[in-house]
Parts: sequence; structure tokens; C-alpha cells
Amino acid sequence: MRSSDDRVRLGPWGWDAQWESEFQARGGGTSEPARVLSVDRGSCLLITTAGEVRAPAAGRLREAPPAAGDWVVLDGGAIQAILPRRSRFVRQSSGAATRRQVVAANVDTVFLMTDVTADFNLRRMERYLVVAFESGARPVILLGKSDLTADPGAPLREMEAVAQGVAVHAISPLTATGLEQLDPYMGPARTVALLGSSGVGKSTLINVLAGRSLLATGPVREGDGRGRHTTTRRLLVRLPGGALVIDTPGLRELLPWDALEGMHQTFDDLEILAQECRFSDCRHQGEPGCAVAAALESGELDSSRLENYRKLRREQQFQARRRDEQLERAHRREERRLHRHYRKIMVDKRRR
Repeated sequence: MRSSDDRVRLGPWGWDAQWESEFQARGGGTSEPARVLSVDRGSCLLITTAGEVRAPAAGRLREAPPAAGDWVVLDGGAIQAILPRRSRFVRQSSGAATRRQVVAANVDTVFLMTDVTADFNLRRMERYLVVAFESGARPVILLGKSDLTADPGAPLREMEAVAQGVAVHAISPLTATGLEQLDPYMGPARTVALLGSSGVGKSTLINVLAGRSLLATGPVREGDGRGRHTTTRRLLVRLPGGALVIDTPGLRELLPWDALEGMHQTFDDLEILAQECRFSDCRHQGEPGCAVAAALESGELDSSRLENYRKLRREQQFQARRRDEQLERAHRREERRLHRHYRKIMVDKRRR
């Protein structure tokens, strides 16, 4: 095992005394720490004290593999453990199965990126905010392609109205407009993740911040002014100034996973309103003394924001039921397995 002095070389990648303590509690022998740069078909690209290496996940980690940004314990040419995450972006995996997927880990700030053209969607941003608040990282909203609108202040004000105090910055990577606003988030060894739809300019932003082409980008489509999706995997890169950035593929769907706290923070205004209703069990569907209905009538509350809140609540409730059903099925399978095992023991005893 390499000494703690050797592991100081990982400082530029975010290694610190707390990570050292976590590693000491789990590592030993020939093991060493490494940070995950990318994951590709079960194999991880890692940064270690000796440089970049590629390694598979071992044992049960193959079912729940590390994510970009994770710190892991490397031993025997394989990843044996994941150090406890300080933050993590979790969503319901795409497809029919109810299974969580960690998009990125150990992020200090997450840039929730959209643009002021075809991608601008307040309801989608609320969904991103739920995931960001739940992650434990600091969310920041970026409105890209601000050079393509005559009045970038209009979408900025609209976004600030739903951002619940989250900083919103209008930028244009192509013209370098507004990029100085990102400096406070991009300190050495600080990790930033970019989340957003396909084609909003995440890879372009990273290339501009890096001062060179680190990631592939696509041209803007003539039909709707949207960029083409180019990132196909989550990738952690180090910028010249020392900041660490995780680029992610455009998320075609984002279903939050068990995001109760994220819901509270994203829709704090709604929940404060609901406390003013006459009845504590008010469903905001025509009951007398409903403060939410009064806010809708006065224009204080946007009806589409309320409907999005209800939709996300329904999704969370549905997922919770599905998870409970899966646990119950797994419990029944285990009971049947134990019953078969017991019967086999009894049969073997009788034969003896």
C-alpha cells in the first residue's frame, strides 16, 4: 500500500484529510485509493497516484457500480469498495425496472444548464432542482446561448421566479459572455457537475473554460437552433485552473429517486402556502379556505407550477409503492429459498 505522503499527489483531484480518514478505515495491505473519471460497460477509468488506470468493479459492486466522481478502494487490479459519498445525484434509471442510478458523486456545485431558446422550460428546471437539492451539492442555474435573444433579462427573471433563491446566470460560451460569473464555483480541486438536456452546450462550455477542445461538440440544428447531443458517457476532467468538471450525457428523462427533501426545497413556497389553508388535510381542490386556491386566483401562484408539483408527488408515491412491492417479492423469494433449504436438511436427516 502506498503511504499517505504518496497520496498527497491526489490533492489536485480533491483528496483531503477526510478522504484519507475514510480510506484508512477501509483500505489496507496492497490497496490504494483512486477517483473514478468515467465508467464504460462495467470498466472504470481511474486516476491514482501513479496516473490513469482502468479497472473493473468486483463482487457486488458489479450490480451497483461506482459513478464518475467516486473515490474507491483499488486492490488486486479491481475496485473493492466505494468510499462514503459526500453528495450524489440519484435518479430512477431509464426503462421499466424500478432501480436507482447514481449519475455523479462527490460534487461541490452542480450547474443545471438550459438555454434561452428551444430548451427553455421552467417545469423541467423544477425537476432538475429536486434532484440537485436532494444530492447535497450546491445548485446553480445556467442559461446558455444568451447571445441568441434580444432580451436575455426576460428568461433570467422567469427562471429566478422558480429558482427558490438559487443563483441564476445568463451566459454564452461562444461569445464568452458572463463566464466570469462562474469563477467563484471553479476553485482548485473543487468538483462541478453539469446536468441538462442534450444540446444545451455543456461540452462547449467545458471546452471554453479549458481553453482547448477536451470534449466533442456538435453543430446547432438549423430547424430549431438546438445543439446536437455528443456526450455519451459521464466524464470527469481537470481544467487548467485546477477545477474538476463532470460532463454528463443529456438526460432524456429525469425521474427523481426518493427525493422528499428535494421536493421540500424546490417547492418551499407551495408548502408554506399550504400551511395557511383552513384545513390541515386540504387537497387544494376546491375546499373552503384554501390558501393555494386563493394564490392561484390572485396570480401569485402559477397553475402549471402547482400541476408540476402534483405530478412529481404522484411519481414519488408510485415509485415508493414499486419499491415496497419489490422488497415484498424479494422477501417472499427468500422465504421460499429458506423453506426449500430446510426441507432438504430434513430429507437428508431421514435418509441417514
